[in-house]
Amino acid sequence: MVEAWVCTGCPRVHRSAMCLALADRHAHWFSSASAQASCNKEDCVYEALLNTAIDIDSLEANSHLDEVWIKEVIKKAGMKLKWSTLKVERIRENRDAVRRPAADPALLKPRSPVVTIMGHVDHGKTTLLDKLRETQVAAMEVGGITQHIGAFLVSLPSGEKITFLDTPGHAAFSAMRARGAQVTDIVVLVVAADDGVMKQTVESIQHAKDADVPIILAINKCDKTDADPEKVKKELLAYDVVCEEYGGDVQAVHVSALTGDNLMALAEATIALTEMLELKADPTGPVEGTVIESFTDKGRGPVTTAIIQRGTLRKGSILVAGKSWAKVRLMFDENGKTLNEAYPSMPVGIIGWRDLPSAGDEILEVDSEPRAREVVEWRKSEQKEEKGKDDLKILEEKRKEHQEAYRKTREKYSSLHWKERSYVKYLERKEQRPLKPKEKVERNSKVLPVIIKGDVDGSVEAILNLLDTYDASHECELELVHFGLGDISENDVTFAETFDGVIYGFNVDAGSAIQQSAAQKGVKIKLHKIIYHLIEDLQEELSSRLPHRLEEHPIGEASILATFTVTEGKKKVPVAGCRVQKGQLERQKKFKLIRNGQVVWKGSLTSLKHHKDDVSVIKTGMDCGLSLDEEKVEFKVGDQVVCYEENKVPTKTSWDPGF
Repeated sequence: MVEAWVCTGCPRVHRSAMCLALADRHAHWFSSASAQASCNKEDCVYEALLNTAIDIDSLEANSHLDEVWIKEVIKKAGMKLKWSTLKVERIRENRDAVRRPAADPALLKPRSPVVTIMGHVDHGKTTLLDKLRETQVAAMEVGGITQHIGAFLVSLPSGEKITFLDTPGHAAFSAMRARGAQVTDIVVLVVAADDGVMKQTVESIQHAKDADVPIILAINKCDKTDADPEKVKKELLAYDVVCEEYGGDVQAVHVSALTGDNLMALAEATIALTEMLELKADPTGPVEGTVIESFTDKGRGPVTTAIIQRGTLRKGSILVAGKSWAKVRLMFDENGKTLNEAYPSMPVGIIGWRDLPSAGDEILEVDSEPRAREVVEWRKSEQKEEKGKDDLKILEEKRKEHQEAYRKTREKYSSLHWKERSYVKYLERKEQRPLKPKEKVERNSKVLPVIIKGDVDGSVEAILNLLDTYDASHECELELVHFGLGDISENDVTFAETFDGVIYGFNVDAGSAIQQSAAQKGVKIKLHKIIYHLIEDLQEELSSRLPHRLEEHPIGEASILATFTVTEGKKKVPVAGCRVQKGQLERQKKFKLIRNGQVVWKGSLTSLKHHKDDVSVIKTGMDCGLSLDEEKVEFKVGDQVVCYEENKVPTKTSWDPGF
């Protein structure tokens, strides 16, 4: 008996003149078992319809068949009926929070500019900003490098206000610097007058151009005797940064961050450009902003630094950022002073987050806590769904790879006799045997598992971006086991012990109890406060896991002046008559024979004689005769014999993170 599946929806049938494509249109009615019937399904259905009271000629291509006739057709066709309801995929309503439409021009009010300080490391960005806001941030920095993005509001004597984003100057923080450019209105490009355009200067220019942000050039260190501002301006022409003196639209200000010279001119240039840009924002309605930095404070929990871009933030506001939400418990400025309100362009610290959002996440205000939870759940489910789709793609690729490998294996074995096939399989199993302890050590030495812990989200992001540039897996694999924020914990030590890895901490601490536990378990903990020192340490750790390379160190060199053979027993041994030109020849060392610049032999000597005496050393200017450990090598007058020793030299990883 042939089975058929019929849906409870509205079945339709084609006209008999179209070969009754009923079965084709409703293929889910009929199983493949219909092939066992004496006639095909079209004939069965057609014959069954002829034996009913249905007027076939009156049926159109999209005519509806009643449930009664469907049952009748299936019964007369000799098939078995089984009802099944088709699963209807529900389309979920989008419950995400989005930005509001563009504001009514009548509601827009002038706002302060958000200015980003960019430039090469040690060109004076932090010192410049320190002079502008009259604080001592620079004194707290380590190694002259800003460790993570900070946002500050600077009030000028004229009453104007400017929000500055102090971005790190090192190449390692390219991602953070780019994120700063996404929320900024103006970029102040700091270039040292005594150093000129450098690699990070070019990167900063590119970030500003990608964000379509105007540039003001601040030529710093003009108080130095070797300062050459004009040279800087000319170098920048190659990167399409044309100053006003050369017919462009980029304002150039000569400053000295150290002495404070001409800083007011820089501020005035910023305000002048702001007036030209006519920066405005809507201070009413729900808040919109961007997370600049995020970190976890021991006493206050998750904390974010944000720039407000629209609306006015107040205590008690419900915010959503990424897959986290907050009810604002406390707001504070860069000096830790509590704020009651935060307007557009203001940098503000926010406390009250349930989870830690990521730097760069969009902040949106919603009506209530239930709405915030709904948005977060929607975003998490969307992420889960996307991950499921990605996982399915990976599974499908793996399945195809497995099928292809299985097919090739079948083809390989199909032409072999059963004895040959058994022997081949035995060899394959032998290759897959468990590794011996020594082999495990050798294999593990070529893998470096690492755990990264940082103080703030942006720092960890920058380190991970650097790890993404690792391209020396053929030398040693770099495995990221875990990363996170906060001080190093016992859980991190357990991870490192399990994977035989190294813990790297950036601007975090490891308590004495944690360090003792790590020492007992043989786990390395490496703490750093400057990011490029951390990367250099990582490079050294990678290099330590590479096998040493042999380096040849020449000891002496001799020229062959004559060749002859001597008889030893029944053998004739070729001998070279030489004169030492450099250094000395030592019989116990290694030798190589060079002809026309090419090495034709490497090995050891079987004899070294001065006149008729066996000697161990021949010095510069002395003649000698020598024979090699390979009799087939022929000497020629003019060949060079080099005596050398091999020294084991540590191998350095080829990974270049871009410093």
